[in-house]
Amino acid sequence: MSYPTEQPRRLRRTPAIRRMTRETRLSPDNFIMPLFVCPGKKIRNEISSMPGNYHMSVDMAVEECRKIESKGIPAIILFGLPEKKDEIGSEATDPKSAVACAVREIKKEVPEIAVITDVCLCEYTSHGHCGIVENTKVLNEPTLKRLSEMALLHAECGADIVAPSDMMDGRVGAIRTALAANSHDDVAIMSYAAKYSSAFYGPFREAADSAPEFGDRRTYQMDPANATEALREVRLDIEEGADIVMVKPALPYLDILWRVKQMVDVPVAAYNVSGEFSMIKAAAQKGWIDEKMAMMEALTSIKRAGADMILTYFAMEAADLIK
Repeated sequence: MSYPTEQPRRLRRTPAIRRMTRETRLSPDNFIMPLFVCPGKKIRNEISSMPGNYHMSVDMAVEECRKIESKGIPAIILFGLPEKKDEIGSEATDPKSAVACAVREIKKEVPEIAVITDVCLCEYTSHGHCGIVENTKVLNEPTLKRLSEMALLHAECGADIVAPSDMMDGRVGAIRTALAANSHDDVAIMSYAAKYSSAFYGPFREAADSAPEFGDRRTYQMDPANATEALREVRLDIEEGADIVMVKPALPYLDILWRVKQMVDVPVAAYNVSGEFSMIKAAAQKGWIDEKMAMMEALTSIKRAGADMILTYFAMEAADLIK
């Protein structure tokens, strides 16, 4: 029997050799931790569909940021729960809103952490859609005005990065113009550039109380069947001034993530969304999979596909394992 000239197993023989030859390496530097902030004080209520994640008042969010920073995670992204909702999402642009207050307090108390804010109306509108609605139709131009006002408020409060997630046409350009006109040229824009209309957002919609009251979001979020369209969306957002582009969700769209990374010369983010997180948690609770192994395998696949940064609810758990 002739011996094979190449034996790949030689480089898998021991843990030390596997570490030496590993091609893709995760670091806490890659992670962005999502936080949900709400009005009140000393509130920390676990989200039933997302174990280990909480609705937190601003004071508790500040404490959470101290823990996040201690684990080497460089950034958070804030989502807000309003005291009340209305047709135009008025609280989205209220300087006393939970997100506005959280940005100010976090930048004061934990100044080294990068604060990103989600810029979208779905958490604030009574109908649950991501824009201004007239006769069940989501209007593009009026929505751009509200989003620009929201992004500007966050910048004035001290946000380092604003992240429009609405998928309205032209929103990156509108926000960039508003920031520049108000001396906030240094605030970066992380665009949810290729955001798909996905079934994997279910737990988030419970967490943010943002399920649409009627219809769905297919007229503005992308068709899961489309790939070339994602590249067009990414290109347009970069032309309008996006500093970072994002693919969302991550795991069902690793092919999109790979193609985007090959096309662009700006950093690429991927959102390991709530459904991806909760599936692993639920299966692990049933004893069907090893939670830690599944978590690290999923995150590694996202990094391997091209993500420079990963928004993930696993951020703190993964950082602990990496250390």
